[in-house]
Amino acid sequence: MDDNVFKGKWKRLKGEVQKQWGKLTNDDLDVIDGQREKLVGKLQERYGHTKDAAEKEYASWAETFNTTNSR
Repeated sequence: MDDNVFKGKWKRLKGEVQKQWGKLTNDDLDVIDGQREKLVGKLQERYGHTKDAAEKEYASWAETFNTTNSR
């Protein structure tokens, strides 16, 4: 998902992000504020992922989200 699309759809995506990554708090979501890099950083922080692992997890989620919501 393009960074601009992610930012633009953030309000709708917040709930999906929290469903996917339940360890993220509402405060985390407020800090992320639609910025993919901040989401990846929070995934590293909350789940102990490496940057590569967090990027891959985000990319996998984004691809699934794009596929299921484009129908």
